[in-house]
Amino acid sequence: MKAIQFNSYGGAEKLDLVDIPAPTPQPGEILIRVAAAGVNPIDWKIRSGQMEGMIPVDFPAGTGSDAAGTVTALGEGVIDAVVGESVFGVGRSTYAEEAVLTTWAPVPEGVNVEESAGWGAAVETAVRVIDQLGLVAGQTVLVSGASGSVGTAVVQIAVGRGISVVGTASAPNQDYLASLGAIPVVYGDGLVARVTAEAPSGIDGALHLSGAGVLPDLIEIAGEPSRVLSISDFAALELGAQVSAAASDHRKAWAEAAALPAFRLPVERRFALAEAGAAQEHSAAGHAAGKTIILP
Repeated sequence: MKAIQFNSYGGAEKLDLVDIPAPTPQPGEILIRVAAAGVNPIDWKIRSGQMEGMIPVDFPAGTGSDAAGTVTALGEGVIDAVVGESVFGVGRSTYAEEAVLTTWAPVPEGVNVEESAGWGAAVETAVRVIDQLGLVAGQTVLVSGASGSVGTAVVQIAVGRGISVVGTASAPNQDYLASLGAIPVVYGDGLVARVTAEAPSGIDGALHLSGAGVLPDLIEIAGEPSRVLSISDFAALELGAQVSAAASDHRKAWAEAAALPAFRLPVERRFALAEAGAAQEHSAAGHAAGKTIILP
């Protein structure tokens, strides 16, 4: 089968399209024919070596953790999947024609397979950070970088729980945020004043999903460092803010999203498997409204 691998840390040019044997699912795992693979920031952070101290890899290494497709084989002991079923989930080395999933669920009714490929990490992260910050109905949260895939999920899940959302994004993505149920504001200089104008009663917490140098503003707006949580900058700890990195219950998070009447995680851009490097560069550049996926 064809798959993407890299043999050393570095830029997107390190990613190679190679021919390798199809993987074999271990006990409790499944093998799928990949219809689409989701691109996440962690993919290019691992490839670049940014995560070497936390997530070391053995070369040659595959890449990608999110995918959706058709079940082709079951590992020993699997009883909640059948060959031929359309599923999505998380696994390993998913930038490939075939991949192993370690956690999965049926593609939700009304969601196409391509879109479900982006649910894996994004939806779990969204639920996890809302829970970790302790947000409840009636409160207001500020989301920095709200138009990306995690932000898109955060906005909808928070609104579904009765939490008001003020979301930052670039000027072209303001209408997109409003369509999700957020109060949109443009990021950049003057953010504190703009958020204060849109939320005069104050902010109960802030989520830093992306945005360089914005943490001091988020802390000022929230009024207390512990009410700010970042998934993209571990230096937040030095400022007294929280960070969140370890995944929790994927299936519970996916079920909450699937139960929302109009939950969506739109595909913003599609790339071919051979264009995996370009896909990761597109993800790293930010400014997307939705999910970037790879089609084998």
